[in-house]
Amino acid sequence: MFVAVCVFALVGIIGLAVDGGSKMRATERADYVAGEAARAGGQAINPADAITGTALVVDPQAAAAAAQAYLSSAGATGTVSVSADGRTLTVTVTGSYDTKFLSVVGIGSLPVTGHGKATLLHGVTAPEGT
Repeated sequence: MFVAVCVFALVGIIGLAVDGGSKMRATERADYVAGEAARAGGQAINPADAITGTALVVDPQAAAAAAQAYLSSAGATGTVSVSADGRTLTVTVTGSYDTKFLSVVGIGSLPVTGHGKATLLHGVTAPEGT
């Protein structure tokens, strides 16, 4: 009985170490994917305003579509929002990490969330309009 309790406790401790570290890696990947999706969306600037030099803003629909396309290609799901001024994209990636060891003690998956943000800047030697 003592050995069974000790083995159960050791599996739990090993599970926390292994699955905790793996969840951290999954969160880092979600942050990376969210950041790259935000940058991909940030490339969809509004050409009419950019060419004339009146404003540097994104086309909200094109930016959201580009960010969602990146998320799909990376195998991730999330939400994309564009600020009211059209200069900042925010991407939130959601998912889960399926545990390897902690499933033995009844924890099958852990939630994972990543955040990314891109702000449009322009300038030759330093960003202007911040």
